[in-house]
Amino acid sequence: MNRGIKWSLTFMSAILIIWSGYSTEFDFSKFLRLGKSVEFVWNKWLPIDWSIFPVALKSAIITLQIAILGTFIGMLIALPLSFLAAFNTAPSAYLYHLTRSILNFLRSVPEIVLGLILVPSLSLGPFPAVMAIAIHNIGVLGKLISELIEAADTGQQEAVTSVGASKLFVILYGILPQIIPNILSQYFYRLEVGVRASLILGFIGGGGIGNMLFIDFKVFNYQAVACEVLVIMLLVLIVDYVGTLVRKKVI
Repeated sequence: MNRGIKWSLTFMSAILIIWSGYSTEFDFSKFLRLGKSVEFVWNKWLPIDWSIFPVALKSAIITLQIAILGTFIGMLIALPLSFLAAFNTAPSAYLYHLTRSILNFLRSVPEIVLGLILVPSLSLGPFPAVMAIAIHNIGVLGKLISELIEAADTGQQEAVTSVGASKLFVILYGILPQIIPNILSQYFYRLEVGVRASLILGFIGGGGIGNMLFIDFKVFNYQAVACEVLVIMLLVLIVDYVGTLVRKKVI
């Protein structure tokens, strides 16, 4: 890259950052007011109301269950679709473009919007949250896995093809063994994201600890909120630790 292009890119990046800062009313002087937030937490959130800890823990487990089931259903449907969305395994160009378009559409709709769409038909509770996470994950995991399929080493596929195996056996023995560790890695990453998404879905009646947090915020029960936030942090840390551990083991 020559010097002129480097300077042009630097200049354009600076313009974009200044433009974004102007539109979002970014103001360094407002950082001086952060002390008020600390004062608010100190005065209103303490002492922490530990009496709700058992209930918060039970709700956190529901949040985890929403994420586990939603991510699993998403993976189950995304896996076969991803072979239709990969150019080297799709039966035709038409199916390839159609599946890609469907995955792009599903991925572009946030979980909270899907939750709002599903609540009128599935009613309030964890079930619409599970389905919202599942539908969004079909789009995300479908695209990620299709890219793994396209990047798979062709040597192993050619070895299976050379013995006269059908396309199905090429997928089963030439592609899947190569990409399964990365699929598991993507699954646990999406599970971590699913936990955070299920918290947000709790705000629209999706159950779990997100729902508790929303209600306690609305009634200004900040000491209970403090306990719930700590339980959420604990949940996210555990999921993150387990996910990282599993990813290290399988890759």
